This record gives sequence, C-alpha cells and structure tokens, in this order.
Amino acid sequence: MEKIIIYQMFTRLFGNKNTTRKHNGSIQENGVGKFDDIDNATLRRIKKLGCSHVWYTGVIRHGTATDYSAHGIPVNHPSVIKGKAGSPYAIVDYYDVDPDMAVDVANRMEEFESLVERTHKAGMKVIIDFVPNHVAREYNSIAAPEGVEGLGEGDNVDYHFSTSNNFYYCWGQPFEPQFDVAHDSDGNAVPAYTEHPAKATGNDVFSSRPGRNDWYETVKLNYGIDYCDAGGRSEHFFNGDGLPVVNTWRKMVDILLFWAGKGIDAFRCDMAEMVPAAFWAFATRKVKSRFPHIRFIGEVYNPGLYRTYINSGFDYLYDKVGMYDTLRNVMCGYGSAQGITNQWQSVDDIREHMLYFLENHDEQRIASTFFAGSAEKGIPALMVSALLWQNPFMLYAGQEFGEEGMESEGFSGCDGRTTIFDYWCVDSLRKGYYARRQLSAAEKRIEALYSTVLNIAKSEPAIAEGLSFDLMYANPWSETFHADRLYAFLRKKGDDIILVVVNFDDKSLESLVNIPQHAFDYLDIQQGMRVATNLMTGKDVDIMLSADEPAHIVVPPYSGVVLKM
Repeated sequence: MEKIIIYQMFTRLFGNKNTTRKHNGSIQENGVGKFDDIDNATLRRIKKLGCSHVWYTGVIRHGTATDYSAHGIPVNHPSVIKGKAGSPYAIVDYYDVDPDMAVDVANRMEEFESLVERTHKAGMKVIIDFVPNHVAREYNSIAAPEGVEGLGEGDNVDYHFSTSNNFYYCWGQPFEPQFDVAHDSDGNAVPAYTEHPAKATGNDVFSSRPGRNDWYETVKLNYGIDYCDAGGRSEHFFNGDGLPVVNTWRKMVDILLFWAGKGIDAFRCDMAEMVPAAFWAFATRKVKSRFPHIRFIGEVYNPGLYRTYINSGFDYLYDKVGMYDTLRNVMCGYGSAQGITNQWQSVDDIREHMLYFLENHDEQRIASTFFAGSAEKGIPALMVSALLWQNPFMLYAGQEFGEEGMESEGFSGCDGRTTIFDYWCVDSLRKGYYARRQLSAAEKRIEALYSTVLNIAKSEPAIAEGLSFDLMYANPWSETFHADRLYAFLRKKGDDIILVVVNFDDKSLESLVNIPQHAFDYLDIQQGMRVATNLMTGKDVDIMLSADEPAHIVVPPYSGVVLKM
C-alpha cells in the first residue's frame, strides 16, 4: 500500500517564468503559467520529491478580467471579478478549462487532457477541484455537451426558493453590493453591472446586498434546502420514488461524471459541508458505481460533521481545525507538543480518513512573518504529519523551498498567502523547477529535508502501512524529556521498527525516551541493544530498546531522528 502524498499546485502560477511581478498586473504584463510548462521533467521532479498525486488547482474555467471574446468566450463584468485573474472558485463553465493556461486557446481542453496523460505516465494520479456550493455570478456554459441543460435554465425568478430552481433569488430586489462597483481594479469607471432580481451569494448571504468580505462574485446553488422557510429552514431532498426533487443534484453529478471520464482520479470538494450530506451520499454512490477508483476529498471544518460526511462517501477530510491548528500553535510556540496526542485521539475511529497538511492556498505560508517566520520551523511538523499514521499528507507548491508568500500581488495583499486572484510569478517555484542554479543554499536545504521525509513516508512499509504507538504518555515533561517541544512515537511493520523523535525547539535537545512494556507487547518487539540507521542522515547509532532503561537520543533543532531497526 502506497502512502498518499498530494502535491497541490496552483496551476496558473506554477509554470510562470515572467519575473515582472507588477502589482495588479495584467496577463500581458505579468505572464501566466501554461499546462505545457508542466512537462515530463517537472513531473519527474515532483514524483522524485515523494508525491503520489498532483492536485491541479483552478483548472475549470472561472471568471476573469482577461478578454477572450475573440475565441468565443463571454467577457466577464469587472464588478463581479476578484483580481485581474479572478477567483478559481467562481466557476463560469463547469465543462471548460481556464484559457489562461492554454498555448492554443481553441485547444485548451486537449492541452489539459495531455497534462493528465503526462501525469499518469509519470506515475502519479490527478486531482482537480469540484466546487458544488456556488458558481460565478455570470455562470454561462458554452462548452457543455449537446443536450446538457445549464444551471439556472428554466428557473422561476419570482420565488426565493423553489424545488424547480437551481439558484435562490431575492425577488423584486436588484443586486446592490455594499461597496464601489462602478470602477475596476485600476480605478477606471465601468458600466453598471445589473442583476434583477439578485441571486443569493455563495457564503449563504440571502439578500441582495453582500459586503466586500462576502463571496459577492458567486451565487449559491440550491440543493433543496429552503433557508428562509417560515419555520426557519426546511429540507426538500427526495420525492416518493426516492429520487432527488431538485435537478441541481443531477446536473452536478453529470459534471462529476464528465470529469471522471477525462481520467481524473479524485475530486477535492470545495466547502463540502455547505452542501447537504444527503447529496454527497447520492453523488459519491453514482460516481463510484461507474468509476470505482475515484476518491473524494472534502473541505469540512466542523469536527462534529466529520463522521456524517465520511458516511456520505468521502474518502478523506481536511484535518484543519484539529491537527493543522495544533501543529501551527506548536511551531509558533503557543502550544505544547503534547497536544498532538489529544488531536489524533479525538478522531481515532476515523483517523485513516483525515488529510494532514501544513499549507494550502487558503492558509498562510509557514515561512511568512504572519506564521512561523521560518521554513525550518515547519520541518518537525512535516515529520509528524507525514510519519505518524498511514493517512494522506498534502503539501502546497513552493512549500518545499520555503516560499514566504510575503508579496503584495494585487487583489491579494501582503498577507502571508500566495495569491489565487492575480497574475504572478512565484519565484521559488520558477527557480526550483526551471532555473535550479538560482536556488539559494537555504532553499536547497529545505527541499532536501522535504524530499527525505516524504520519501521515508513513501518507501518505508512501517510508515506507509505499519502500526503506530504514541510514546508521549510514558514521557511527561522532565529535565530529560521536554514534552512541550519533543514528540516521540514508534512505527512497526514485519521485522522493521522505526522510532521517531522530533524537536520543535531552536536548540538541540538531549533526551531520554521511555518505551513502556505495553509498546513491546503491542508491537511484538524484542528488547535489547540494537544498531539503528537514522534515515534522516544515513548514519548508524547504537540504541537500547528496553522497558527498564530509556533510550538516549540527541535530537537536532527544528528537525528529528528517524531510527530504523
């Protein structure tokens, strides 16, 4: 069984080699990455890093300020676009791909299909986004297969909610956002955007007057929930024959099947918890009946809903509120490493379904001053995330080089995140994949550490599929074990034993690690002196494995030891 390690790539940024980086620059000024930039050599390097899957983020065509009308693509109104490039989560056509990333716009789908084929030939699987909760305010499919009914076609706009509608309407009220929409991002006056009646906004704003911090560029999809019923809320999911009442269900399943037919291996489902679990049970069953290999990854932030969505067909869920938040606090010195144990125990019954990560397009970069201020501080958290259990781990492109995300790109200001709204060049990626000689010594060191840890996770059976034993309960804080900054656990598969001790501190810690008798019994380990290889360095060390005598281990700062016996 291979450990799932996902490489999230914001596709439009990844291959861009244009170093102009003008604030709020156009595609002509700042350039854009292409599907073709992700060539065989690039994919081999991602595979060599230790990855099994690539998540091509932002592939489906979304609203943009760039004019492609010469290619028959409708122009989008600047008032309902975020940034020059637009949000990848404001989709204008579920059956099309972003023309920005095509060398030949007319053949953009063929170019994406070639990328899927290259990725598979490189030995990795392909993930794309599925955005089920909302679409762009100007959704209009021009690429749907013949006979496919568009979202909103036939809606009765005189009803706030109807089981015959795909959208929610603020009947009798025009769209009146509570901020300036009379000028574009450059300050130029633009014709008024009109929408009458206004549609409800994607982040559950059921009024015609969304604010700047709302998802004003999107509209909410109707899955059969009346959010403004006289009783407060009512659900209308199935008719007497057990079939969905609202045809949004069928239309969205058709979209999933369309992309599954393109060779997609998994869907990362945006804001999955904002869509009813009943739909997911219906959709995942339909898709997996035709494409059994397809996996579903859900963005769910409420731990109280984890089991509901797993029971509805999700294979993996973000462990954001639990493990991510805990590791972030430990990295930043706000929390104790002992909290890591509490987090995995809280989801122990569904542990194999939890997706660990330290960065993604929504979160701040570890190296940013808004987070830890140093990529090195993320290495012990990487080791815990990738090596503690069998469940998947995900990293975000640029993380492996210590990308800081500290630039003010345009719509996305300087916030420690890499923009998803602007045309930009992420220089660490440009160097790391297209100009290797320009990488700094620090960037090379971070990359080497990521590669080492991820390949341990990928290649060692004791990590990928073995048993785990958390040693923290046997090692409370003491002068010989700093439990606030150290985290220790064992992994075991067959004859292979691996002891992992990581250090979140900025100085080397000399430690005595207790291994209780229960660990020897549970993992079926014989006690005695062993010769162990530190997989982080390749060096051999002598170590005593005994329930009566603690193991003496020196753990380097912001790193760890992975001792294989």
